[in-house]
Amino acid sequence: MSQDQSPQSSPYVAPPSMNPFGAPPVAERALPWAKAVLVTVAVFLVAGVVAGWAWQQFSPLAQYTVDAQGGSLGEEQMTQIFGPDGTFTAIGFIAAVVLGGALFLWLRNYGPWSVAIVALGACLGGGVCWGVGMLLGHDPLDARLRAARPGDLVAAPLELHTWTPLVSWLVGAALVCAVIAATTWRADPVATTSQPAASDPAPPVH
Repeated sequence: MSQDQSPQSSPYVAPPSMNPFGAPPVAERALPWAKAVLVTVAVFLVAGVVAGWAWQQFSPLAQYTVDAQGGSLGEEQMTQIFGPDGTFTAIGFIAAVVLGGALFLWLRNYGPWSVAIVALGACLGGGVCWGVGMLLGHDPLDARLRAARPGDLVAAPLELHTWTPLVSWLVGAALVCAVIAATTWRADPVATTSQPAASDPAPPVH
């Protein structure tokens, strides 16, 4: 006469784990869209103000020599006409690379949208930089030439002679995003072994 026995689980079955070996890591929750956009705008807004001040402070300006006809540029001064353009490009590119890289890493959970957010912020930073610099350092040249005396040196107004330097902000942000994405897209660990299945309980013995 057989006697039913209640099934018992094997004492060697591993307890369930919240993150078993070989399972992909749980993805971090993305930031709310409003917070991501507002933080990016705020960062590039402040950076644009600081960069605009630096552009006005450190740009080499050509010097006009005042004469009876108004003012003229010597051969040496002609080479400094595009000094503000070069300074603007350098400041914008460096600022966009540093800030764009940090923000891209912070917003990486948004995927391709993080590039768009950083790019739009960089465009804002470039516009703010130009506006602040023009507000601080763009003095009309004609009025200062008329007020000067022959032999005086009058600095050229701070300005961009082409809109190309404004693109330096966007180029710097896009470049650093591309480099980071290319070097880290395989950085996440990949499971190389399958998850061991738990042993089935022994069938009842009759």
